[in-house]
Amino acid sequence: MLTRRNILQSVSAGFGYVAFKGVHAAENAASNPLASKLPHFAARAKRVIFLCMQGGPSHVDTFDHKPLLTRDHGKPGRYGGTLLKSPWEFRQRGDSGLWISDLFPEVAKHADDMTLIRSMQCDQPVHPGAMTQMHTGTAQFIRPSLGAWTLYGLGTENDSLPGFVSLSPPAGSSRNYGSSFLPAIYGGSKVGRGGRGARFVNGGSGESVPDIKNPRWADPQQRKQLDFIQSLNQAKLSRDQYQPDVEGIIESYELAFRMQDAMPELMDTSQESAATLAMYGADAGPTQNFGKQCLLARRFIEAGVRFVEVTHGNWDQHVNLSTDHQLRAEACDQPIAGLLADLKQRDLLKDTLVIWGGEFGRTPSAQGGDGRNHNNKGYTTWMAGGGVKGGFSYGMTDEYGYEAIENKCHIHDWHATILHLLGLDHEQLTYRYAGRDFRLTDVHGNVMHDILA
Repeated sequence: MLTRRNILQSVSAGFGYVAFKGVHAAENAASNPLASKLPHFAARAKRVIFLCMQGGPSHVDTFDHKPLLTRDHGKPGRYGGTLLKSPWEFRQRGDSGLWISDLFPEVAKHADDMTLIRSMQCDQPVHPGAMTQMHTGTAQFIRPSLGAWTLYGLGTENDSLPGFVSLSPPAGSSRNYGSSFLPAIYGGSKVGRGGRGARFVNGGSGESVPDIKNPRWADPQQRKQLDFIQSLNQAKLSRDQYQPDVEGIIESYELAFRMQDAMPELMDTSQESAATLAMYGADAGPTQNFGKQCLLARRFIEAGVRFVEVTHGNWDQHVNLSTDHQLRAEACDQPIAGLLADLKQRDLLKDTLVIWGGEFGRTPSAQGGDGRNHNNKGYTTWMAGGGVKGGFSYGMTDEYGYEAIENKCHIHDWHATILHLLGLDHEQLTYRYAGRDFRLTDVHGNVMHDILA
């Protein structure tokens, strides 16, 4: 009996060989796993930029105003230790009057575009587990990441670029942008390494990713070599009938070949105006590296990339909170504000969902005199654009910020809401693996309808 897979393998030698002939994605939707797909329902957002603050920024020092914490500074805390007031003043911002601290003065100027989710919760009080759960929904197993599920559900709008890009992820964090049991093509493409950043260029050849260009062979020669390698891969695929690893290699080789021209040009920021570079803080100083990454995030989504994650850290201040949180904020405050302003002036913010958050928050009580411990029971993330309300606060922690007490938002609810904004029903977005249907939210998750514009 002929199956769909048999037909695809026999026609034009299968997936890889169809790509050899340069057939457009629109004509090849059935065999192109990255082809743009219709959402389950009308989407508010078309794409995502996730600003991942590795290490757990303190909610009570950034976006969760606690006057009683200031009043009772130095008194015994609920679970031991003494209460520690924030070193930074909180002020009401914009027409909406959202309370945001002086730690983020530039981001605060965009308060009227932001929804603050002040009742976040996750299950893990330690960094590796909480980071994995934030990205995949679970800490117990290796599962596809949020970006991979997004790409699987919607495809991409540019077949010469990865649909999911992770800029400067931390070392050892591949599961946070991986595809797990989803086809490999849906995994994130890593650009740069955490702490070092991507290789940004300011002119010249435009090379931006190591080994993206072959210095010895021209494109026609590379094409012949790749055709031969792909014919071997295709022969194995035809013998085995089902071999997802080989399919992933075929698809990734073809994408890498197409990327040779598109990626260096896209990552060359030398043609950006001085005003744009300054807006992001990408021209000089402590904001330069993260500013360039935020600028690249805008360039990627503008070119059709579906999901971009930009990592910034480390916010894990058990000591030296007043100094080190200040340094972290100074490095990313202007770049994030520049990104929001640039998206807005280009009319992209309305359908680009910008997400900011870390794996958890920090305790209201002091650790080491000038530090805070981990807190997964109540913390803050925020969203802007992409169909969320502007100038809106959702949920609440208790009077000191220990735990969420109103409109609790578990990480499963957070994921369900992000997918909903993209037009995807988290209960319908499933993948059959090992005899069962898996989804990002497992058997949990409720959409936070109150934050939708």
